[in-house]
Amino acid sequence: MSPMSVRTDRRARRQARWVGAGGFVLAAALPVVLFHNVVSDIASEFRIDARYLIAEWSPWLLLACGLLFLAPVAWSAGRDSESRWYPRARNAYAGWGVSLYLLGLALAVQVASIAGLSP
Repeated sequence: MSPMSVRTDRRARRQARWVGAGGFVLAAALPVVLFHNVVSDIASEFRIDARYLIAEWSPWLLLACGLLFLAPVAWSAGRDSESRWYPRARNAYAGWGVSLYLLGLALAVQVASIAGLSP
């Protein structure tokens, strides 16, 4: 390998790490920015009731689970796939993370529209 290709490879890996970290931070901040009023209204009426917990808190649980699955994917962006810290089921984590996150986001929009607090 020439020194130029090593530098280019190193730069591409560094850029992938920044994109992974930035995407994760953006995905974590988006629900906070869009739905902070909805969550505060839901939390102000907190009660132990199965219907309340399922209907009003499930979108936020799905978003959190999606972010938990996406964390190792974002962390491993730009890393060597042969490294021991690289998640072996990275594609499965990405699939579950994106699916749960989008489902949570769609349900959060529905909860916000039902509550009359559109994002």
